[in-house]
Amino acid sequence: MTNRDTESTHENSEKPRMAKRWLALFVMGGVLLVPSARAAGLGDILTLLNTITRTIQSDIGGTLGVMNTIHSSMNTLHQEFVWPVALINQAKSFVTSMHSQYGSLMSQIMFTRNNSATLVNPIQLELVFRNGQSGSLGQIQVSYANVYHAPPSPNQARPAQRNMIDMDDALAMGSLKTAVLSDQTTQTLLTLADSIEQQSATAAPGSAPILSLLAKVANLETQAYLSKMLAAELRQEAGHLAHQNALLKQSATSTQNLQNQMQQVLSHP
Repeated sequence: MTNRDTESTHENSEKPRMAKRWLALFVMGGVLLVPSARAAGLGDILTLLNTITRTIQSDIGGTLGVMNTIHSSMNTLHQEFVWPVALINQAKSFVTSMHSQYGSLMSQIMFTRNNSATLVNPIQLELVFRNGQSGSLGQIQVSYANVYHAPPSPNQARPAQRNMIDMDDALAMGSLKTAVLSDQTTQTLLTLADSIEQQSATAAPGSAPILSLLAKVANLETQAYLSKMLAAELRQEAGHLAHQNALLKQSATSTQNLQNQMQQVLSHP
């Protein structure tokens, strides 16, 4: 029951009490006048009682009738225009129907496991970056190295190659960690969305702006994490372009070295 309904019930219960108080006052006044009325006679007593009755019925009763009319008009205004009960019940029924129709299907989509790795090390890596738990971020580097191997030692590759390999690994692991955090945030936002949905199905009239504000906050959080994922994707693409440019630079350097060597051979007597 809302505060307005409580106030309405309180007002309805106060009206009979007020009438009883007025009646008691008039009766007490009549009792006080009885000694003087005895001297005047029985007819004067009946006239006094009739006057009291007419006053209660006409003046006080009319005032109470006007108050009832005003109160009824206010209830009609609230129930039909300010918080239309029919439309509110219709919205609640719609939310309940949508949840019962699509809730289980959406849950199946969200919680369906689509892990596809079959070997030991890839399975471990896939479990780590699909669990949606920020506490497992420290395990990504070890699992990643078990699958894609550690960077080569200085005697196995040139410094430029080792730098590119290390940078590519850093960008890949950074994107994986961002994906893990995004999955964890998605689960939190889904829990919040379910809570807002349940509250909207049982919300009291007038609470819609509060629920709408919660939904807008959740939407802003979603947009923020989408932007974070987009930034990770852009970094990955930038790293890929930088890697391709580095290969071109190495090719240009190798070509220049080859030309210098050929000129030295041709110029040799």
